[in-house]
Amino acid sequence: MRRLSVLLFAAILPLSGCVTAVASLQDKTLGESLDDAAASNEIKARLMAASPARFNEVDVEVANRVVLLSGRVPGAEDRREAEQIAWEVALVNTVANEIQVREKGGVRQNLNDEWITTRVRTRLLANDDVKSVNINIETYDGTVYLMGLARSQAELRVIAENAADVRGVREVVSYIQVRNSPYEPAQTASQQPGKAYNPYATSQSDELLGGPEY
Repeated sequence: MRRLSVLLFAAILPLSGCVTAVASLQDKTLGESLDDAAASNEIKARLMAASPARFNEVDVEVANRVVLLSGRVPGAEDRREAEQIAWEVALVNTVANEIQVREKGGVRQNLNDEWITTRVRTRLLANDDVKSVNINIETYDGTVYLMGLARSQAELRVIAENAADVRGVREVVSYIQVRNSPYEPAQTASQQPGKAYNPYATSQSDELLGGPEY
């Protein structure tokens, strides 16, 4: 039996090489796309300039000047340095650091993560209630990171539930913001000190027995 925690926070948007074309499909402006692309490219360049060996498994996603760092680094100091580098970029307002401190993933684990990402993407593409172009998906060691914009709270929940139902997913961490809602950084719930939460999103913990896959 595995425990799957679905955490719904504020969000990161997907990017692609052709910023203008993507902006026309996604629910964000060309100006937002250009700023996000510039910030993402600068952070990636600074990480590689600092140390390709230490930061080559760090993924960078940016939306609305919010940065999500995910992936792996060899040590805790590397994790802190990656976050510091992201903060130094002018177009950044917030940094969410989800980088794991652990050894590089093996070929089998990397292939499994790619398979999970593909399955989640396929489920979202097949769901008429989801505008999948607004969502980016990254998977590391069975943890799925969802980033992007949802058009409604209902769509946000559908996206997270679809990811949770894919076999092999251990945890879903969703940084998804409802369009036109103000960005809300993680807050501390008074009834549960130290637990991050978003007042307009739901947090839930479900136990699955392998989970259905459709």
